[in-house]
Amino acid sequence: MGVTRVFLKGFTPYKEEDAEKYRRLGWWAGLTFGDILDKAADLYPDKEALVDSKSRLTYSRLREKANRIAIGLMKLGIEPQDRILLQLPNWNEFVYSYFGLQKIGAIPVLLIERYRQYEINYLCELTNPKVWLVPEKHGKTDYIPIIDDVLKRNSNLKHVVLARGRRHKRFHGLESLIESAELTEDNLLNLANRRPDPMRVAHMGPTGGTTGLPKVVVRTHNDYLCRVEYASRAWELGYDDVLLLVAPVGHDLAFSIGLCSTIFTFGKVVMLDSTDPEDICRAIQEEHVTAIPWTPALAHRLVNFRGLKDYDLSSLRKMYCGGGASPIELVRDVREKLGCIYINAYGGTEGMNAQTRLNDSIDTVHRTVGRPTCPYDTYKIVDDHGNELPPNIPGELVIKGPGVFTGYFNNPEENEKVFTKDGFFRTGDLAMFNDSGNIIMTGRIREIIKRGGESISTVEIENLIITHPDVAAVAVVGMPDPELGERACAYIQPKPGASLSFEKIIDYMKSKNASVLQLPERVEFIDVLPLTTSNKIDKRALEKDIRKKLGMS
Repeated sequence: MGVTRVFLKGFTPYKEEDAEKYRRLGWWAGLTFGDILDKAADLYPDKEALVDSKSRLTYSRLREKANRIAIGLMKLGIEPQDRILLQLPNWNEFVYSYFGLQKIGAIPVLLIERYRQYEINYLCELTNPKVWLVPEKHGKTDYIPIIDDVLKRNSNLKHVVLARGRRHKRFHGLESLIESAELTEDNLLNLANRRPDPMRVAHMGPTGGTTGLPKVVVRTHNDYLCRVEYASRAWELGYDDVLLLVAPVGHDLAFSIGLCSTIFTFGKVVMLDSTDPEDICRAIQEEHVTAIPWTPALAHRLVNFRGLKDYDLSSLRKMYCGGGASPIELVRDVREKLGCIYINAYGGTEGMNAQTRLNDSIDTVHRTVGRPTCPYDTYKIVDDHGNELPPNIPGELVIKGPGVFTGYFNNPEENEKVFTKDGFFRTGDLAMFNDSGNIIMTGRIREIIKRGGESISTVEIENLIITHPDVAAVAVVGMPDPELGERACAYIQPKPGASLSFEKIIDYMKSKNASVLQLPERVEFIDVLPLTTSNKIDKRALEKDIRKKLGMS
């Protein structure tokens, strides 16, 4: 007889025939996040697991802190499937708080540290959390006024737990919560009894939110750890790897490809709460870092750091870059300046995950995002009518499998739009397979400029402009036009000391045989392209900027 499960309201469960298949074939291992931490602590209790600017923890100490937080939260009355806002920066506290929540079957809602009242209030309304784990202060931000403002609108938030804070009578302190929790036999037995069903919701990850308020992706233990397992294998993480986390740990790339994949393979994680190139170089040198997962924008910042030669970065072996285009110059610079393998990757909170492999040619790394990491997920390219397309013909990428989510939380209207009748997720990405089975990204459906009835890919224009020897970075956005609907505007960040003009860019593109449609009709030169909270180029900010310049804001 099958097990009767009552799922969280607002979550779309896997179809029973799919779930049965994924379990029967072993694609789902039946593990929980708490299990993978316990496994690492049982096998390698004295191995260093986690480092930040304040502390260094072995796997046994990491488990102990996670257990203490779990016990403390149980005493606060946190029940299985209760939602908990987890908004901590790249500190060790994020890691043991996350795994402590998983031990008791609570559901972390991962908030990027830079979210403020606008996003937080929306996510509170959507997910109905009971607890908020948040710093008292981070950088120049004092969170107490933000907390007070959010609490006025969200009576469902019963507890605020402050990390690295002074004592506040109104709020709990994370450190005191840990210290007061006792690892008695009864408490540990109660904790063991709270181990969640791997089929249940493990956590919620808001999408990047660059096109408006974020949607919330729901992941179970089974499907997310399936993704983690095959991602860690694809970029060959292992026991000896020391991984540096620079990108925000609350963002899916750093969390899944970095933190979880390293713990899954018993490596060591160095948490860096800075994106300054000098801090990055110092961390690589001091901790003998071997691997970094982040965005091309951060990679570009590192290889162009003037003090690069002042540091010994010889330990760095591989760099995983996702969330943006990887120009050939960047791939070469990483290989030549750092002696490091560049991995070009594609992924998303919903479960899509493809990457080049460590032995791929530089041409493959530059032109493609490699192959899917999980061999059991199905990736298809389809036309506007849902028909599957052959290699070398672009269309929309759709995916389904044991590592792919089943729907946005409490959002049936959006789920109706983004899933096909046979359960494939419409990624909204335009792509094609080449003859070798690698994926070539050709654009986003929403990044297509509609100019007088013609569809123009912003990615194609960007790929042409970035090859100019004096261009450091580029982003192309559509600008409103009363006659044609939209025209193309290129925002260009020149290399230091370069002298560029609109005419020079157009002449260069013509020399590369660009079509008339690919020539931007306006160019804005900018000192530094703005980045989103997940360190991707913020096209929404650029779209607002061009509207303002056109007098349309």
